[in-house]
Amino acid sequence: MSDIQVPVLIVGGGGAGLTASMTLSTLGVDSLLVSALPTTSTLPKAHVLNQRAMEIFTEVGVAPEIYRRSTPAENMRATGWYAGLAGPHEGYGRKLGELEVWGGGYTDPDYVAASPCRTCNLPQIRLEPVLKAHAEKLNPGGVRFNHELVGLAQDDDGVTATVRDKDAGTTYQVRSQYLIAADGGRTVGKLTGVEMNGARDIMKMLSIHMTADLSPWATDDDVLIRWLVNPDFGGSWSGVLVPMGPDRWGPASEEWVFHMQYATDDPDAMQDEKVIARMRATLGLPEDFVPTVHRISQWVMEGVIADKFRVGRVFFAGDAAHRHPPTGGLGLTSAIHDVYNLSWKLAAVLAGRAGDGLLDTYESERKPVDQNNIDNAIANAMNHFTLDQALNLSTEKTAEENWAELAPLWHDLPGSAEKRHALNRAIGSQTMEFRHHNVEFGYRYDSAAIVPDGSPEYVPLDPVRLYEPSTKPGHPMPHAFVESQGERLPLGTLVHGGKFLLLAAEEGQAWVEAANKLSAENDLPLVAGTVGVLGSDFVDVRCSWLKNRGVSPTGAVLVRPDRYVAFRSADGVDDPHAVLRAALAQVLAADLR
Repeated sequence: MSDIQVPVLIVGGGGAGLTASMTLSTLGVDSLLVSALPTTSTLPKAHVLNQRAMEIFTEVGVAPEIYRRSTPAENMRATGWYAGLAGPHEGYGRKLGELEVWGGGYTDPDYVAASPCRTCNLPQIRLEPVLKAHAEKLNPGGVRFNHELVGLAQDDDGVTATVRDKDAGTTYQVRSQYLIAADGGRTVGKLTGVEMNGARDIMKMLSIHMTADLSPWATDDDVLIRWLVNPDFGGSWSGVLVPMGPDRWGPASEEWVFHMQYATDDPDAMQDEKVIARMRATLGLPEDFVPTVHRISQWVMEGVIADKFRVGRVFFAGDAAHRHPPTGGLGLTSAIHDVYNLSWKLAAVLAGRAGDGLLDTYESERKPVDQNNIDNAIANAMNHFTLDQALNLSTEKTAEENWAELAPLWHDLPGSAEKRHALNRAIGSQTMEFRHHNVEFGYRYDSAAIVPDGSPEYVPLDPVRLYEPSTKPGHPMPHAFVESQGERLPLGTLVHGGKFLLLAAEEGQAWVEAANKLSAENDLPLVAGTVGVLGSDFVDVRCSWLKNRGVSPTGAVLVRPDRYVAFRSADGVDDPHAVLRAALAQVLAADLR
């Protein structure tokens, strides 16, 4: 195969790599994706796609197909904790408690107000083929699986990669200006000397992907994830059940994944027949229940992050940059957010509109967010043990003793009220995982590509649970539906295609004129308009923007192509052209006319 020249080479064909391919294509940047694997993921793995991830998928055009295939909203409103699933004890299968998850199927007013997109659930084994097909549609011939990166060299002008076509047994070279390492840390990190640091061996887990009819026992239609706090096995992490679809969801799901914890040195974890026997015992299902097991996978919970996100012209994203416990659904979504942050910056630099300094802000923006996600995911995993503490369950007690600890929940006994409320508190604490709106959606950036406005430092009401919309620079742009030219649209969609967005208040026409002039002078993709209820370019029909805009009628807000606020002026200024030019020059690390 002949050598190839392309602006961006993407190494890795998982969620990060495929999202990078789609996003770059949408921005008009040619890329080539190579993956050493023959197919997309054969493991269910990650499945939660948060609101910001779905906004990104909406922009690249793949969201409708994801929503079509994913869990219906009514089947992913809650998570539940149960005293096992089935068995001879009268307490088996009883629900200990239930909690809304990630917006309660898009019924939580805060989630509805935050984004036009609801949280979605589609296992990676189903998601990645959808992403791959769409990436191939956007970039025909630019997505190659079973093509393995085997060599890498950088110079001042670009990257030379040696790729082996594993089907043909031949090698070829790819010359690119930049390389995105989204290979899960398999190759590029080793070739560039990047190391991963952090907590390892947090828990050893086994996951069993199976076809099984669990509808007689898993009966709650609204529950997405079932945590089996089984007294026979000591309590939390004795088992977690997650439906996998693909055609039916809820209790009628055809496929399931069952996760369970093992001691790191337990030899039984290496023997499939013993793993299946333990699963059957934990679930407590009858002997004639025979699931079809597709795959048993072992994995270790860890929380590690790369020491560098950039080495010269190589950028690390997704699992190549950070690996998380699955609790909270932050791993895959972080990968998607990584490449979205990076792609518009690469596009701007490749088009000659931005300087190299803009690319340095990828690490300074994403690494703190990814570290925070890791910290929260680890805390989420450990927090499940608070239920054991509240219920006084222990692996050191006999099954009979553990069941006796649960009896006050269901029977009026001395101490029942206290134990029931202790359980309420323990389940309420799980909102740190299942309502972490400020972590998953409200995260903020602080870098040279953000222009401070001198406003007081943001102090959250709750750093985890509450997303508070704001136009303070570094915050995500607040959501608002507006009407223009007979159409209703989410205001944030105006950035699609790599555009900056200047939103002036009702009396801020001078800002709009300055923005339009700068756009023409610098060949800069920039949409500008006034937003208000009366006499504006975009009609704020619900007054949503007015409520959160944070500026006076003469002020303005500048939004980056990734929907993050780059600059804000509370009021009008004498020379909006000069002020806006200086702000854009700082963000782009470039001189503007």
